[in-house]
Amino acid sequence: MKLFDTTLQKLESALDVRLVRQNVLAGNLANVDTPNYLPREVDFGRAMAAAEQNHAQPLPAPSASTEGQIPLAAVGPEGTAPSSFVSVAEGAKGGLDGNGVDLDKTMVELSRNGLLYGAAAKAAGKKLSILKYVASDGVG
Repeated sequence: MKLFDTTLQKLESALDVRLVRQNVLAGNLANVDTPNYLPREVDFGRAMAAAEQNHAQPLPAPSASTEGQIPLAAVGPEGTAPSSFVSVAEGAKGGLDGNGVDLDKTMVELSRNGLLYGAAAKAAGKKLSILKYVASDGVG
């Protein structure tokens, strides 16, 4: 029996990707007046698919030379961190100064992403409180 099921792993991955997306959107907002700046975006679907693939792969057994330690390479395949799915936004039209950041759209996306991050955090908290309840044999 697994203590932490795939739901908690998916929520963890969603929180990681949402955090990276929030940072990218904040960076776009910070550069709203920078001439020739092209906004960045995170491919949420690809980042989540890579995170799910990482969770599906078991960690390799430690080698004899590093007994009791997990090698850093075991964390996951290269290029699967959420930040590796950040790219220049396609179809971003530059204004007169060449800046492609749409202030209104970016503010809406920041709000939306913040709400979705909060929802995932609340769901993870509920899941952990259920585990806490079970671990305490239903007391408290």
